[in-house]
Amino acid sequence: MSDAPRGVRHVEHVMGTVFSFDIRDRPTPAIHRALAEAVRGLHTVDAVFSTYRPDSAISRLDRGEMALGDCPPEVHEVLSLCATVTEATDGWFSVVTGGRLDPSGLVKGWAIDNASRLLYDAGARNTCVNGGGDLQLRGESSPGNPWRIGITDPLRPGELVTVVTGTDLAVATSGTAERGHHIIDPHRNTPATGFASVTVTGPRLTMTDAYATAAFARGEDARGWLESLEGYEAYAITPDGQSWRTSGFARLEA
Repeated sequence: MSDAPRGVRHVEHVMGTVFSFDIRDRPTPAIHRALAEAVRGLHTVDAVFSTYRPDSAISRLDRGEMALGDCPPEVHEVLSLCATVTEATDGWFSVVTGGRLDPSGLVKGWAIDNASRLLYDAGARNTCVNGGGDLQLRGESSPGNPWRIGITDPLRPGELVTVVTGTDLAVATSGTAERGHHIIDPHRNTPATGFASVTVTGPRLTMTDAYATAAFARGEDARGWLESLEGYEAYAITPDGQSWRTSGFARLEA
């Protein structure tokens, strides 16, 4: 962990991706402790929820080697949230992928949310927590200036399609740029191919990230559904390079 004159930055490799913490407040012992706790929390989430680790609680639960009642309390919380999102998305978000229990479409956003809240409770009011391109923003990047987040073009690596600005804002993108067609249409059990990427903004990342996954899976019907979500906006790119925005997204663009 390294200090800037006014802030703290830290990078952590965990959960199969890169997490970065950008804290723009003057560092205090409480903030340093909260950052250390947040990093430990990410590793705990990885140990509990990784579908790639045969010893994780979620893998053992999936194989029937552990009862739900014997799982850590985090599993109960996440599966309850997943059930809520499944209902809110008419089943386009699913906790089962390819016949396996897999809550990863919600877990990363939830973990980032928790890390951001730890920092806030410790007095860090101006922070960006980024996990693999999904972000929870709080406060400002500097006094009087909102955070500016570039949205990458999934079809032209290295280029941006737009820039989102905001203060207390979550930004989540589901797409094919890094992992190919990894999001499954839960109603057909086939890869979803209607989008190259969908970026969703909202107040907190747990739901924002899950909604981005559900929108990507939903395909061409996603626009109307996203318009109906109060407090959420979206920007989508189709495989042929066409794009659309929900009605309020332009207010967030630089």
